[in-house]
Amino acid sequence: MSKFAERLKEIRVEKGLSRQELASKMFVSVRLVSYWENGQRECDFDTLIKLSNILGESIDYLLGRTDL
Repeated sequence: MSKFAERLKEIRVEKGLSRQELASKMFVSVRLVSYWENGQRECDFDTLIKLSNILGESIDYLLGRTDL
């Protein structure tokens, strides 16, 4: 599993969001969020920015480039 997939799920759970809630905030399907969290798909740059803003985490952290 990719670092992004691990961190996305970890942060979502820490924030108390269900996959459905995150999907609604992102205007994507629950299935797509599941694909991201299972490492089956990657998101594009614009989506990564949106995830970063919604989850309140840096892009570097989401991608596993930093541990902060």
